[in-house]
Amino acid sequence: MCNFNNQAQQSKEFLHLFMTKAAKNVGGVNYLLALIEAIRSKKPHPLIQKNCQISSNNTIIQWNKVIFKDKTDLIENILVAHRESQKKDLNILNITNSKTKKNIINMARTLAPLKFTVTPQNQNDGEGFIFNVFETLEDDVIKFNPVFIALFFCSSEFTKKAIKYQI
Repeated sequence: MCNFNNQAQQSKEFLHLFMTKAAKNVGGVNYLLALIEAIRSKKPHPLIQKNCQISSNNTIIQWNKVIFKDKTDLIENILVAHRESQKKDLNILNITNSKTKKNIINMARTLAPLKFTVTPQNQNDGEGFIFNVFETLEDDVIKFNPVFIALFFCSSEFTKKAIKYQI
C-alpha cells in the first residue's frame, strides 16, 4: 500500500489531486511534508496520542477519538499482509481467517466515526482539509482511505511521488 508505483491508476490520480489540493490548503507542499515528518517523529505511534493532536511548526492535525494500540497494530498487520500480496485493490475483508475478519470488522466499527482535521496555524495559509479512515465501508467491502494510510503509515517519499505524479 505504501509503494506509490504499485497503486491502481484511480488511486494514483486521487492521491495526486487530493495531496496537491491538501498542500495548497495548508500553505504549500513544504508545510504538508513538515506535518508528515512531525507525525513520523511521534513514538510509539502517532495515532495513540492521548491529546488526539499532532502539530508541526505550521500545521496541526486533530482527530475526535482516542485510538488504542491494538487498532494500530491491526492496521499495520493488514498493511504488511497487503504488501506481501502486492494486490492493487485493498479490500481488507478478503481474508479467509474468520477470527481476523471479525477483528477487522470490529476495528472498522470503532474507527468509522473518526474524522481527521488538518488546519494551518496561520489562517492566511489556507482553509485546511478533513478526511476519514475508510474510503469504502460496506458489509463485504472495507477499504482504507489512501490519504489516511499515506499520512500515518507511509513515508514522506510516498507523498512527494503523489504530488509530482503526472495525470
